Amino acid sequence: MTEPDEATRPVRSGDPIRVLIVDDHALIRRSLEMALAAETDIEVVGEASDGQEAVELADRLTPDVMLMDVRMPRRSGIEATREIKASVPSTRIIMLTVSDEEEDLFEAIKAGATGYLLKNVQLDEVPEAVRGVHEGQSLINPAMAAKLISEFANMSRKEAERPPQLPVPRLTEREMEVLRLVAKGMNNREIAKQLFISENTVKNHVRNILDKLQLHSRMEAVVYAVRERMLEIT
Repeated sequence: MTEPDEATRPVRSGDPIRVLIVDDHALIRRSLEMALAAETDIEVVGEASDGQEAVELADRLTPDVMLMDVRMPRRSGIEATREIKASVPSTRIIMLTVSDEEEDLFEAIKAGATGYLLKNVQLDEVPEAVRGVHEGQSLINPAMAAKLISEFANMSRKEAERPPQLPVPRLTEREMEVLRLVAKGMNNREIAKQLFISENTVKNHVRNILDKLQLHSRMEAVVYAVRERMLEIT
């Protein structure tokens, strides 16, 4: 399920979405490239067969979106994601996985991934996924959101034993309300209904939160807030 839940970047009119494909299986890379080749608004700018090569190509090509396998030789997709988000923070990363049960997916979200695609996805769904994350959406289904909430609660309990790192950016009371609801797995529509405000107002609050925290996704914001004890999740 795709939710419009991240701050969006300005889209340059006429410029195709630049995509880098990363997987250690050539057949999967070829299938993904074929799925995107016919799209006039998407351009595959490169391919990598392992995490180390992905980091090097991302630094050189600065893609808009990356399709990143979770498990690869030399450097895993999670390790590569963490490094790429540090060096090319504007790049959106979609993890490719054989199962949404993989424990690695939570670590991928913490590392900065925007969501995930199952490798058995219909190929005609891939272009829409690329467009969605480029426009600021995330690819996390309700089952995955529930798992993330559980992990956030575990993390919150562990972080309660550690002194907070100061200083932390100050959020308004309303922004904290929105962030608490984000941490509960609510989408923009549900948050708007809960707080009796419009969806556009929710989007503005999320954008302000990300700007203040200097982050790129609402899941990153929740991870940060839990780590710095701004939020307690039970």
